[in-house]
Amino acid sequence: MRYSRGHRRTRPLLRRLATAGAALLAATAAFPQAAATAATDREGPGPSGGGLSAVLRYTENGIPHILARDYAHLGFGTGWAQAADQVCVLADGFVTVAGERSRWFGPDAATDGSLSSAGRNLSSDLYFKGVRDSGTVERLLATPAPAGPSGNLKELMRGWAAGYNAWLAQNKISDPACKGAGWVRPVTATDVAARGFAVSVLGGQGRGVDGITAAQPPAPAARTAVPETVDPERAAAAAKEFFDTARYDRGSNAVAFNGSTTANGRGLLLGNPHYPWQGGRRFWQSQQTIPGELNVSGGSLLGTTVVNIGFNEKVAWSHTVATGTPVNLHQLSLDPADPTAYLVDGKPERMTRREVTVPVAGGDPVTRTQWWTRYGPVVSHLGAGLPLPWTAGTAYALNDPNAANLRGSDTALAMGRARSVAGIKDALEHTQGLPWVNTVAADSAGGTLFTQSQVLPRITDELAARCSTPLGRATYPSSGLAVLDGSRGDCAIGSDPDAVQPGVFGPAKAPTLTDAPYAENSNDSAWLANSERPLTGYERIWGNVGTPRSLRTRGALEDVAAMAARGRLTVADLQRHQFANRVPAGDLAAADAAAACAALPGGTATAGNGTVVDVSAACAVLAGWDRTVDSSSRGALLFDRFWRKLTASTPPGELWLVPFSAADPVRTPRTLNRAAPGIGRALADAVLELGTATIALDAPLGEHQFVVRGGQRLPVSGGTEALGVWNKIEAPWNAAAGGYPEVAHGSSHIQAVGWDGSRCPVARTLLTYSQSANPNSPYYADQTRLFAGERWVTSRFCERDILTSPRLKVVWPRERR
Repeated sequence: MRYSRGHRRTRPLLRRLATAGAALLAATAAFPQAAATAATDREGPGPSGGGLSAVLRYTENGIPHILARDYAHLGFGTGWAQAADQVCVLADGFVTVAGERSRWFGPDAATDGSLSSAGRNLSSDLYFKGVRDSGTVERLLATPAPAGPSGNLKELMRGWAAGYNAWLAQNKISDPACKGAGWVRPVTATDVAARGFAVSVLGGQGRGVDGITAAQPPAPAARTAVPETVDPERAAAAAKEFFDTARYDRGSNAVAFNGSTTANGRGLLLGNPHYPWQGGRRFWQSQQTIPGELNVSGGSLLGTTVVNIGFNEKVAWSHTVATGTPVNLHQLSLDPADPTAYLVDGKPERMTRREVTVPVAGGDPVTRTQWWTRYGPVVSHLGAGLPLPWTAGTAYALNDPNAANLRGSDTALAMGRARSVAGIKDALEHTQGLPWVNTVAADSAGGTLFTQSQVLPRITDELAARCSTPLGRATYPSSGLAVLDGSRGDCAIGSDPDAVQPGVFGPAKAPTLTDAPYAENSNDSAWLANSERPLTGYERIWGNVGTPRSLRTRGALEDVAAMAARGRLTVADLQRHQFANRVPAGDLAAADAAAACAALPGGTATAGNGTVVDVSAACAVLAGWDRTVDSSSRGALLFDRFWRKLTASTPPGELWLVPFSAADPVRTPRTLNRAAPGIGRALADAVLELGTATIALDAPLGEHQFVVRGGQRLPVSGGTEALGVWNKIEAPWNAAAGGYPEVAHGSSHIQAVGWDGSRCPVARTLLTYSQSANPNSPYYADQTRLFAGERWVTSRFCERDILTSPRLKVVWPRERR
């Protein structure tokens, strides 16, 4: 890692810090202001030409503690430090939001899915170039706060762009992913904001990109044909699957414990977000400090200017992907004479035509037309299973209120300044910027909070009942996706008086739980944030009530309720829970599966391909398995492969003898049906699969679930969504490469936080995939090795802890003008 001019200042500044070390440790509270002053005044009034600068104090694992005098300088230090670790990933994302992937990487290549769900580069470019051409981001930047971004956030974005650009100008790229690439270029504050816009619409327009860019009016010859219709029953199932948070490549667990459950009466928080291990949706760690204004530590989504998940001296918080459906559809009744005009209260209104041109590598530019309405863009489908055909009489428009929301980073800033869970709640209510997540928080006074304060279209159950089309009457109960009659003015979405933007719910409507002994979420609805204090009474669009919970939710609730009941909890208990690696599916079904296996005639079963397989050896392995997914666990891999196959082919009604009961949602359904016909087939398929791959049935999990970093194979503990494991790990199966040879997504920026009465929080963190994607960086795999060993990083938050780090390295980056 090279720092040019900033690096040359490291040794003198370290010597100055060492000389003043005793005094600094005796008066740590005064140090931030002194250091900030030193950063700007040591050599006259400031850096050459009055440019931006910051002080970066790096401690173990390459974590920077960024010290600055104001938000622009803080943004500068953050942009510089992120570029130093992740320049190629960041540059790739800026190519995306500029709509230039086809130019550099070809139109037919697949995107990495970081900033939208577009299937191909061309689709991604058509969408993001359309956003750019329409001036969407610029209009949002010009919107006054609180509906628009604050002045502090704009300064952060300006500084971040300057810091990123300064790093590019003053350093050589060593990462082979983009070394010498022409697509690595300077950026503007608008580019930074465009990336924030992409994150905001990830759950809405971002998931509908292919449908937005493919939507075209019917050709004249097709206007007299029998119109294509949407089957409501199939649409309901498809919408439920499309908006199922368990299927996302971003998810999470989080739990807060209040003072009644802890050893010292103070709160505890364990955050375990599940995000991709590669690409632009990774987290990156830092501490951001403006003396007297902000002092917060945690994880930032790459390209964002703030700490998204983190803690400060008094409060800690994490986020989990929420079940609120962040969009709705308006079914349009079209003008019989013109399929690009729609009727509202009998009056025709023309769609807005947007011509978007995208440069393409090795070919002529591609121009496509997008069609927009008062409700949003016309969309041809949501996912492969939910077609929304544009016929002579009907089209569908997608309403995404987060397309008018650049406030997410303001929410993060306000939470970083909060001093309690009440302050977190106030921050959420004032800024209203979170697009698709819940918040779980704990504070040093022993308080807890769960709230689903997210930006959702204001679809009440009454409005859905009154204005749903036949399609909407099917999709709304199943998934919360409302399909409203766009031809009726009285079906317009209203506004709440406490909402900062039109057409969304105000914060008073958000499901919220305060000061419960524990508050937990694992991507199910708010209903059972605490199983003893269920939340009800919210509109369907927020999530469901009285329905089966995922195995991950059920296992988490069992565990955290037991922890709360046991009491006397500490941060060490949170650490143990993170790596307990208990398999709820195993506890429910492994013994019965082993018994069903032993009862098979002749110890054989028929695989799906018709092969008769001797499964007798599997029975003992399943019976002897310890019901965990530790790296050393024998039998975990066999159960995992068996269970995936069984649950994929057997509906819940055939799988369990005791059905789901809303009166006992954590313990039902249960008792595996040993007579289920799919058990034998799933066993045979799993045994055959492992045998073909020459993997022993009782092989330790870590031998076949691993990542390779720097030529070293690192075992990975944890398990999939289907198993219900807290320490979630999702990895593509590749038998030829040894099983699960790379993690796609799962546990990412983990934090276990408490307080002991001092000014320094007690925090343990772990960034599972490490700080840098550059294989030449010393911080490419160091925390991944810690994760493989189930070890943690002790956070250095207070000045004495930062300054006494044996790995302390001080860098003073400056803008050259």
